[in-house]
Amino acid sequence: MSELLPIDHRYAGEHEEAQVSRVLTWLSVMATAFLIVIGAKSWASDHMVHAWVLWSFAIALSINMAYFARTGNLAFQKFSLLLIVSILFAYLVATGGESNTGPLWLYAFPPLLFYVTSLRVGTVVLVLCTVIAFIVFSFPELPFVTAEYHTDFKIRFFSTLIFESMFCYILEASRLKARNELVKQADSLEKAARTDELTRLPNRRDMQSRLQMEFSRYQRAGHHFSIALLDLDLFKNINDSAGHDAGDDVLKQFATLAQSIVRQTDVIARWGGEEFLILLPDTSLLQALSLAERLRSEVASYPFEFRGKELPVTISAGVCTIAKAGTLEELLRQADANLYNAKESGRNRIAPRVRTRDEPVAEPADA
Repeated sequence: MSELLPIDHRYAGEHEEAQVSRVLTWLSVMATAFLIVIGAKSWASDHMVHAWVLWSFAIALSINMAYFARTGNLAFQKFSLLLIVSILFAYLVATGGESNTGPLWLYAFPPLLFYVTSLRVGTVVLVLCTVIAFIVFSFPELPFVTAEYHTDFKIRFFSTLIFESMFCYILEASRLKARNELVKQADSLEKAARTDELTRLPNRRDMQSRLQMEFSRYQRAGHHFSIALLDLDLFKNINDSAGHDAGDDVLKQFATLAQSIVRQTDVIARWGGEEFLILLPDTSLLQALSLAERLRSEVASYPFEFRGKELPVTISAGVCTIAKAGTLEELLRQADANLYNAKESGRNRIAPRVRTRDEPVAEPADA
């Protein structure tokens, strides 16, 4: 039997991606605004080249936002944003920015990096950035380096950057751990809400959801399916004669037996009380009747017992296919009507009954 339907993680993932996208978009907007303002200040201070470089990064961020707005490609938005920011920070460290304060903007990188990427990727990128900054600080004679930093600034900068990176790593790791625990608890609660506590089978709620999904598949692609509504015959007699504990144990034994008989693609659920419903995807009426008959035969011969006392158990079943019904409600009503007919016909049987080839056809009565 197939596993219980999980929580819709796809919807949760899409919702989380939408949140990340909004955050990145607003960060891009703010970064673009800062770059424009600081570029204007540099222009006013006669640092034309620096101003144009900052405005170029602002244009790159704007293009990235426009591309995402057009395509919705979040992965490309993340990659482009990190690439632009990384190059910007490398430029600020190498040139010093305004009054050698450019490296200070690198403090904004660790929280952004861990938020956008994984802990492993974020750590690798931060190590690379730190190594690049160390090379720039240690070798001011390099052709692309135009800034020199005081020794005290270098020590304080690396100390605070490493501390902030570790702090951000711990916070992000804690956030991810808490999130995963919440998701695990939600999965557990969702599974409990869809599982019958006694038999550990899917419950009525879960089966209704599966029926709706199967019906939608039938409407969309024409995949036929059938159902079998089962009832343990004279189950009240077991409770009255042997006690409710015996009745509960019989239900559990039946659930185990039924799961071993139905196909991997079939789903059996406790519909209510001593009633069970089997969903049979891609199954015709004749195939469904054959499986129900096999289950009926196995139950009738199975040695149900409780505390050493053998308990006679049989089932009746009503079978119906979606080809004979226009809606799920009609399908369930027909299966219930067939179950009623099976019981009225003497129990321990399946309805509708399929006549064998050797069975004689009844002659019509004389007028």
